[in-house]
Amino acid sequence: MLQNGYYWRNRELREHVAVLDGKVAPTILLKNGTYLNTYTKQWLRANIWILNDRIVYVGDKLPENTKTTEVIDCEGLFLVPGYMEPHAHPFQLYNPESLAMHAAKYGTTTLINDNLMWNFLLDKKKAFSLLEEFNRFPVSMYWWARFDSQTALQDEGELFSTENVLSWLDHESVVQGGELTSWPSLLAGDDRLLYWIQEARRLGKPIEGHLPGASEKTLTKLKLLGISAEHEAMTGQEVIKRLQLGYQVGLRYSSIRPDLPSLIDEILAENLQTFDNITMTTDGATPSFYENGVMNVCIEIAIEKGVPIADAYRMASFNVARHYGLHEELGSIAPGRIANINFIRQKENPNPVSVLAKGEWIVKDNEEQHTTLKINWGKYDIEPLTFDWDLNMEDLQFSVPIGLEMINEVIINPYPIETDVTLDLIPNKYDDAFLLLVDRNGKWRVNTAIKGFTNQLGALASSFSTTGDLVFIGKSKPDMLIAWERMKELGGGIVLVHEGEIIFELPLKLSGSMFAGDMKELMEKEKQLKSLLKEFGYHFTDPIYSILFLSATHLPYIRITQQGIMDVKKREVLFPANMR
Repeated sequence: MLQNGYYWRNRELREHVAVLDGKVAPTILLKNGTYLNTYTKQWLRANIWILNDRIVYVGDKLPENTKTTEVIDCEGLFLVPGYMEPHAHPFQLYNPESLAMHAAKYGTTTLINDNLMWNFLLDKKKAFSLLEEFNRFPVSMYWWARFDSQTALQDEGELFSTENVLSWLDHESVVQGGELTSWPSLLAGDDRLLYWIQEARRLGKPIEGHLPGASEKTLTKLKLLGISAEHEAMTGQEVIKRLQLGYQVGLRYSSIRPDLPSLIDEILAENLQTFDNITMTTDGATPSFYENGVMNVCIEIAIEKGVPIADAYRMASFNVARHYGLHEELGSIAPGRIANINFIRQKENPNPVSVLAKGEWIVKDNEEQHTTLKINWGKYDIEPLTFDWDLNMEDLQFSVPIGLEMINEVIINPYPIETDVTLDLIPNKYDDAFLLLVDRNGKWRVNTAIKGFTNQLGALASSFSTTGDLVFIGKSKPDMLIAWERMKELGGGIVLVHEGEIIFELPLKLSGSMFAGDMKELMEKEKQLKSLLKEFGYHFTDPIYSILFLSATHLPYIRITQQGIMDVKKREVLFPANMR
């Protein structure tokens, strides 16, 4: 367990060495295995000795002392390092615990996680206590230090102050700064951002960029200012340009941008000779996208597309570990590493039949193993929402002349509202719907209209959003109030109402943002939600991201934020929020 910057105390290190002298028995012996050596890219025959959570020997020898050792014959199996997700957003309806344990069943035993939601939900002391609790999990959990909120907050300076950012950067479980969505401010001369980047580099922690469509000039400027890695390449040429400029490049395979197959086709067509600075990421996909696993799916695609097998595994293990400076602990099967090992039947098939995480069986011979370790969310005040205020018809007054028109899931244009939005019901012949963003504490609201989300649905209410504030979308003001009442009763969640009837509900009892059940149940609920919204006129593929990114100012062109309706390019509030 990572504690005070160390994985193992001196006493434990001496005990590890004692195993080689026969004075201590290993806890697990993996005999007759063929493993991938990620340093030499060779498949080698070996016996692997493990003491608790650490690999202590890899080679031809067998231990002298096996009195208390679990011996596993790995004849016919291939062993590869546990897979690593380098860029996780563990709050897309699921929570970090449920995502981590689901991912581990399919061999992803390390996640590098976004900390954005903790900035909104927890004070620093509780957040850091929670990070330490995650260190006790069999899944290796690391975190980012966000430098910006990727929206326009009313109290941005308080949440993302120098003191808070540097405290996060200094934490032992935090391994990078970013992802940096406010890079335009950096280029415009924001020296506070530059100072944070310099501090991260001083601590040996890389900076993740978010640079979709960036030109060679922009990429070069940001490299000079300290950006280390990037995952927004949308073509093979963009991948290669980033590699040529010295970036660590993540190939994305997410629910909203499943680009990995085409990116690999294109970089192979360009005759790329090395994959050492390439990783892969699912970039916070929505729940049902993970039905068949996480990084195992990416590796499978890479192998099928023609990436050399050893490189495909390294892209989801060693390359990640080396980039984050974790290669002495993770990313390989070698002495001294954490015992994260996947057992597969064919080299070409990365779907494991057994999984070890920190020396603990997560899956054994295709059977999931029971773990009693659970996060006590209530200890951190991550509980169902309560509201000491009410929403009423006075809040549903719409008079702003500019609305939001969806071009796809996340790109939104401004449009002039010509439909009469003073009515209680917007007729279905119009594509407009009411759009309301309300402070979760009831202090302010922003009212406008939206096109492209629904042409029929009475109301959607959601406490899931970028900032945890409340989103309402629909054609009927009475239905919006019914959805509000039901969401209150649930303690947060997503509720659909049509013609006075509740037709769907998804409780999000963890601060109104995260589901408290398991991933399989959540996946079914998400599929049901998508199906219903499609019936009511949602034309795109990922409504969860549409709701999430309504406030996301790192995307064009107009957003609804805590400050009001914002022109993203000009960073200008067109119509400010109304105080209640």
